[in-house]
Formats: sequence, C-alpha cells, structure tokens
Amino acid sequence: MDFIDKLTAAARRNRSLLCVGLDPDPNLMPPVSVYDFCRAIVDATADQVCAYKPNLAFFEALGLDGLTALSRLVAYIPKDIPVIGDAKRGDIGHTSEAYARALFQTFGFDAATVNPYLGRDAVEPFLEYSDKFVFLLCRTSNPGATDFQSLEFCSPGGGRRRLFEVIALRAREWDTRHNVGLVVGSTYPEDVQRLRQVCPDMPFLIPGIGAQGGDLVASVRYGTTARGDGAVIAVSRQVIYASRERDYPLASRRAAQALRQQIESLRDVAG
Repeated sequence: MDFIDKLTAAARRNRSLLCVGLDPDPNLMPPVSVYDFCRAIVDATADQVCAYKPNLAFFEALGLDGLTALSRLVAYIPKDIPVIGDAKRGDIGHTSEAYARALFQTFGFDAATVNPYLGRDAVEPFLEYSDKFVFLLCRTSNPGATDFQSLEFCSPGGGRRRLFEVIALRAREWDTRHNVGLVVGSTYPEDVQRLRQVCPDMPFLIPGIGAQGGDLVASVRYGTTARGDGAVIAVSRQVIYASRERDYPLASRRAAQALRQQIESLRDVAG
C-alpha cells in the first residue's frame, strides 16, 4: 500500500483525522527510555489515530542511541498505520537524494516533511519515490512564519500572491505522481481556508493544535476537502505529555480519544 491508501484505510478504520506527533524530550518525560516512552504511547493510541509523526530532531539530539530508538520505533508501529518522518529536509539535488534515501529506505517512513525553498531540484529526489509521500512546508505554524511566507509578489497572470500561495501553486505543478501535500499551520486559520481553495483536493498536514494555540474548529472546517477527508491534524505535546508520571500511557490515550472525538464531531457538523 502507498501512503494515501494506508492513510485512508487507517482514517476510516479508526474514524480519525488525528496524527500523534512523537517528540520525546527527556526533560519532559517520566524516567523511562525514549523507545519505551514512544512505544507505550503507540500501544495506548493506535486505535485513535490515522498516522504517527516522529520528529527527527528529538531523536537526533540523543545521538546514536536516539537514532537506534527511532529505527526501532518505526519498525514497531503497526504496519497499517502510516508514519510521517518530520525531518524538514531539503538541499541541492545530490544531497537531497541522500536525505530521501535515508528517510524512505533506511528508516522506512511512509512520508516526510520537505523544505521546498531550494526549488524543484531539491524536492524531486523525494518525489521520485512514487509509493511515498511528501508534505512540503507551505504555511508553517510558528510565529516567525510571517517573516517570509507572508511576503507578496507580483503574479505572472497579474495581481499579487503571498509566498505561501506561490509554494502551493508550485506544489500543484510538481504533483505529477499524486504524492504531494502541504504543511499548513492551524495557527493561521484564514490561510488554511485560502490554501484549501487553491488546492481543493491536496492532503494537508496541519500542526499547531494544543501547545501552539492553533484553531481546531477552523482546521477541520477549512482543512478538510469537500469529501470531509484530506486533513491530517497533528498534535504532539497535548497528547504525549498529558501526564509526566507513570500513568502517561493512560493519560495519552484519554487525551487522544478526546481530541479524536472532538475532531469527529466537528467533521460531522461541517459535513
């Protein structure tokens, strides 16, 4: 199964658009290993999610032990749940080839986040894996996103477009293998709506709910397609640090379950 097939099947089976981000920070975790911490989260939430999203930075910060834990974790996650490698890679073509090989072959992620700002030749090595999926950074959830992504440019067809809109249009052009989506932060709800207009059927990875204060209502209303799908709503800290004690697996399950139910109720209203 390719990423979209796996994502669609998991979303329907669990009736969920929730993606749990796995961002293990030893300063916030109870006294267990990173692998055991993440494995317990997966065991507790696997029937509540449509995907998991390990953030590579938290594993890389731990050196070889962290990378070993990441490799074991990707192998442990049930094969019928897609895994998105949140790596935000992107470089000149030759280097991007190595990044893509690392993410898709060495670690075995089903999808990855990719930085498109070096242009198509930096993205193409990822796109060549037709059974994998690429989420291009478009409108990110951080406050500093406005420093560049909101800049306006003259459009070739007349009028003006902001940089994140240009990225979305380029993503549409590059999506010849139907394996491109966008990262669209829930902290900018009006822009979620605008990007859904620009890309009506493209999958959106939507971070920023919870600790970053994103708008869940707008994310469901505007982030989903006309069919009510196409949104992968990523939540990390609100779920995995629902408790910092030994009861963290149960607490994470309760948090994920509450979010899933809230998303589904909003999706029912939108539908």
